[in-house]
Amino acid sequence: MAKQWNFKQELISNFGKPIAENPTQYMIERAFQHHGLDWRYINFEIDTEGLSDAVRGMRVMGFRGGNCTIPNKVAVIPYLDRLGESAALMGAVNCIVRHGDELVGENTDGKGFVQSLDEAAIDPHNKRVVLLGAGGAARAIAVEMALAGTASFTIVNRTPQRGSDLVTLIKEKTPAHAELVTWNGDFQVPPDTDIVVNATSIGLFPDVDARVPLDLDSITSDTIIADVIPNPPRTRLVREAEQKGCTVLDGLGMLVNQGVIGFRNWTGVDPDPSVMRQALEEVFGE
Repeated sequence: MAKQWNFKQELISNFGKPIAENPTQYMIERAFQHHGLDWRYINFEIDTEGLSDAVRGMRVMGFRGGNCTIPNKVAVIPYLDRLGESAALMGAVNCIVRHGDELVGENTDGKGFVQSLDEAAIDPHNKRVVLLGAGGAARAIAVEMALAGTASFTIVNRTPQRGSDLVTLIKEKTPAHAELVTWNGDFQVPPDTDIVVNATSIGLFPDVDARVPLDLDSITSDTIIADVIPNPPRTRLVREAEQKGCTVLDGLGMLVNQGVIGFRNWTGVDPDPSVMRQALEEVFGE
């Protein structure tokens, strides 16, 4: 019997700006290859102004799904058919999944972050958290940590309105307490803080020497420092926290874990997370 050829590849997109330094493409395509899937993951430099046309293009060209990263996680919502439970709760989308003719917005960021805590044997239950930033990633992390039992959040953000919106979300939709601090100058971490999470883009390539405005003298070796930036994994904040003797979590764990969930949503296949982590370590020379 003649071999059955199929020259149509299934496509997954990633919309963001900047996008050239985003390593998700390398990680996901390595998993496609490992699992024998003839799929492609393509980065597109798209900001909020071009997002409507980009999503329309996904529909017309039959993309099976995609990711949204900075600055599109909230802005993409009006262009989708509906939201999954987590995305609706958070008001942010990082993963788009095609169901028939519908494009459905999901959010895997927060689940990926909580999984990275679990892998480091860190239980979020009853923890007091300082969360730097109030964008899409921060919203996802706050909601999933709250649902996992985190006691309280101090939201630190330069824009009071966005920070206030996140505080309201946490209070109304989860059992956790939350308060807002407007970010002016170096933030002093309260002495009873268990975990500090940088959910901003400060330190993202190419601005690798950018400094998170944080008073490092206000943290101790007992403070857990997490930075969600994957490129580079060893951000300035991570390096400086290590010098203070802190337990640190880099952005690779969250990126791998949310990628595993997205991969499963798109393909129906459970990927090997070690293959994905190894791909990222190759990229960054870890």
